[in-house]
Amino acid sequence: MIHHEETKKTDYVLISYFAILLIFGLIMLTSASTAVGHERFGDANFFIKRQILYGVIPGLFLFLFFAKLSYKKLKILAPFVYIFIILMLLGVFIPGLGSSFSTGANSWIVIAGISFQPAEFAKLGLIIFMAWYLTKDDANVKSFRKTFLPAVLLGLIPIGLVVLQPDIGTVSILFMILLGILFVAGSKISHLSLITALGVAGLIVMILIAPYRAARLTTFLHPELDPQGIGYHINQAYLAIGSGGLFGLGLGHSRQKFQYLPEVHADSIYAIIAEEAGFFFAVGLIILLIMICGRSLKLAARAPDDFAKLLVAGIIIWFISQSFLNIGAMVGLLPLTGVPLPFISHGGTALMTSMAAVGIIINISKYKTRLRNK
Repeated sequence: MIHHEETKKTDYVLISYFAILLIFGLIMLTSASTAVGHERFGDANFFIKRQILYGVIPGLFLFLFFAKLSYKKLKILAPFVYIFIILMLLGVFIPGLGSSFSTGANSWIVIAGISFQPAEFAKLGLIIFMAWYLTKDDANVKSFRKTFLPAVLLGLIPIGLVVLQPDIGTVSILFMILLGILFVAGSKISHLSLITALGVAGLIVMILIAPYRAARLTTFLHPELDPQGIGYHINQAYLAIGSGGLFGLGLGHSRQKFQYLPEVHADSIYAIIAEEAGFFFAVGLIILLIMICGRSLKLAARAPDDFAKLLVAGIIIWFISQSFLNIGAMVGLLPLTGVPLPFISHGGTALMTSMAAVGIIINISKYKTRLRNK
């Protein structure tokens, strides 16, 4: 007879995986951002200082907070979390509060000189809300009208607000989070196929109405075209990755970071990792992400309840899908979307939110179940 027994042991192996990822990210960000930091702000360490001050320090606080706070309390907070992310996403459109920082997308809120991206909060907020909504006592995810359709509509509200910014990269991640949680919750394949088709149709519309997105797609299909124009970014990324070889040029010895490759501190940082650390470290990073994914999915399978299972699964879907979008774009498997690499790219809001999410996973690891034969 199989007996389920709840254990009370923190998964320190998983903590060590995330710690290695974070430390490696800080080292590579320090190296990759020196030239752009000096050029823009007269300080080679500008970006790593900001990453520590606005990302690591508050992130550690949030990690410890959520690692201690029982995940079960998130059930009570879930509806309020949803309302909070909606208000934050609306806030980017309020004059004097929202800002685009010359990026063309209203993705930021600035309060008392401190800026943050509500869309980063929306990723974790959507996971918490959907995990609660799909596991309520009256929920039946296989019922299209009763649970599935309302869940999709509620999920599309924050996604729609990000579409309006517009930020196609974050839209893609939010949609994959929504789709992934619905799948893990046990939705019918026919229902999932329907919203997948609608999502693809929506993506095509977004590409058609914005010429620069169509140009990115053309560049993805034919990167050799216009290497000094629209194809400049991806071709410089290829040059960085190719010049790294097996063992890299050495930490700090990148050539592409000297104003050749755009956004080396953000979405292009994987190319700098390949250039400085080489093929083995670049692949090693992917292996580490796979190890994190595998161990976390095992944790989700052993979670004490469905709410915990969906929380862990949703967070890992977020991390892995975003990493895949970033790395895939740098190596030419996907079009460029401007998506940062989790735990590695510069971004205080992104890092602190990701660390909070890790805290939730670690908290759930204390309550995992194990199977015993009796």
